[in-house]
Amino acid sequence: MTEPLATPYYLIDKSKLLENMQKIAYLRERSGAKALLALKCFAAWGVFDFMRDYMDGTTSSSLYEVKLGQTKFGGETHAYSVAYSDTEIDEVIANADKIIFNSISQLTRFADKARQIQRGLRVNPRVSTSDFTLADPARPHSRLGEWDIAKIRDVMPLINGLMFHNNCENGDFDRFDEMLRHIEQAFGELLYQVDWVSLGGGIHFTGADYPLDQFADRLKRFAQQYGVQVYLEPGEAAITLSTSLEVTVLDTLYNGKDLAIVDSSIEAHMLDLLIYRQTAKLQPNQGNYPYMVCGKSCLAGDIFGEYAFEKPLKIGDRLSFCDAAGYTMVKKNWFNGVNMPSIAMKELNGEIKLIKQFNFDDYVDSLS
Repeated sequence: MTEPLATPYYLIDKSKLLENMQKIAYLRERSGAKALLALKCFAAWGVFDFMRDYMDGTTSSSLYEVKLGQTKFGGETHAYSVAYSDTEIDEVIANADKIIFNSISQLTRFADKARQIQRGLRVNPRVSTSDFTLADPARPHSRLGEWDIAKIRDVMPLINGLMFHNNCENGDFDRFDEMLRHIEQAFGELLYQVDWVSLGGGIHFTGADYPLDQFADRLKRFAQQYGVQVYLEPGEAAITLSTSLEVTVLDTLYNGKDLAIVDSSIEAHMLDLLIYRQTAKLQPNQGNYPYMVCGKSCLAGDIFGEYAFEKPLKIGDRLSFCDAAGYTMVKKNWFNGVNMPSIAMKELNGEIKLIKQFNFDDYVDSLS
């Protein structure tokens, strides 16, 4: 019998990933839209060879993400950054098929350098679906994109496309449609002048009850109306529910509540949940024995959440936090020197393979 992998580790389940990929492929076929993996959300390149059969390429937020997409994923490589520096712009352009500038200032500064590839500009429609000011691209005084149509008109000869990224965990098609109509009303004259339009990510169209056909038909009508190629940039939608964080109980104690300490840390291994003060998802979560599950770092608030179990927890029990891919693996860190989770893959036949393991040398090399 094969020994189970040592925890902690992220487990990417290809069968669950496939469900999202098939929905993306269906959407591409029905709507004509292209889909680019948003590397800021998920960049575990060990499954890129699997995902590239269902997606058109990648989109990025930095030089390193551009290079990762170009070298490991292939297909179309879109470059975007809030601001490019003089020291990196040439390398970004060399690795990209399209480059999207965040501001008119950056566009005019680097347009000539980028004349050999497609150029775009990010537009801020000043509406969004974000429930968190921290993540709201339309927040007051936002630095994310241009909004003054008069100023954008002046630079239209410099660009081939526009990017609107204003959805955030939006699983409501009607809300998406409402915001798209707002974009059409506010910037319709510009849409007719470009070859392509990216509608960004944050649209939860792979959700179980999402009206995928309705969404696809809306995208197709939009593309036909303005004569553009539509791009989507799914991040979470591409990998939702595909990955778990597997941990082991190291200790139990009681301090007004039953507590369980595991060999992981929300600060180090699920940082996005800590930032947004959300609870990790544990499966199963039912029974008559409640526990607060806590991480092993010294941070007092290193708490995964409170859950119910069918029997008392004991040292050595394995727990599985689901939906642990998006904005999680890309944010893992070496806080407290807590061991970095390995990365494993569950193949379609059920076989589990270890694809990446971290050690003390990696910790040392991350510092100086």
